Amino acid sequence: MIIALDGPAASGKSTVAKAVANRLGIRHLDTGAMYRAVTWLALHEGVAVDDAPALAALAAAHPVEFEYADGASIATTVRIAGHDVTSAVRLPEVDATVSAVSAVAAVREALVAQQRALGTERDTVAEGRDIGTVVFPSAEVKVYLTASAEERARRRKLDLAAQGHAVEQGEVQERLERRDHYDSTREVSPLEAAADATLLDTTGLSVEEVVDGIVALVGAAR
Repeated sequence: MIIALDGPAASGKSTVAKAVANRLGIRHLDTGAMYRAVTWLALHEGVAVDDAPALAALAAAHPVEFEYADGASIATTVRIAGHDVTSAVRLPEVDATVSAVSAVAAVREALVAQQRALGTERDTVAEGRDIGTVVFPSAEVKVYLTASAEERARRRKLDLAAQGHAVEQGEVQERLERRDHYDSTREVSPLEAAADATLLDTTGLSVEEVVDGIVALVGAAR
């Protein structure tokens, strides 16, 4: 079974997807981390974010790897080209650049192929921006998570603070709204809810409440 969770940045996808995976005892796949890993590698290698052929070559030559402990649902490590980028993929410079990298058609083609291979190995909760529309259009359960811009900015600010990055919430919200516009208007795999997805606004809801709702959808689909 594939459970597809889509939505904009800081809508709660990662937290909810991991909680659902743990609750159901199935594999979690963070596709956003894959685009972030390629972005980090591009920055590390000095590849310009507007050099589409070079970005595509990086994505094709260096598959993103997830390492899981025995029986675990959540990956402990994300690697690309031999580098452990588990923490690095969340750096502000990656945040600021990942939309441009993920808009490159050949990058998406390479990573979608990897995602499909990973997702078909076992029951999976896959999170991202085009899971239900492009990666797994036949997913048994599709959920589109969202939240108010203010709430998403608050969450992202807390995440960055936990990593030691002090930023103003207004600046974070501006970045999120700019990325929302970029992702939803790009030509390749734009951010949008699948026609058959369940829309779920997480503003004001606890993680447990959101997870309960998704697990109920899974139960109904089985």
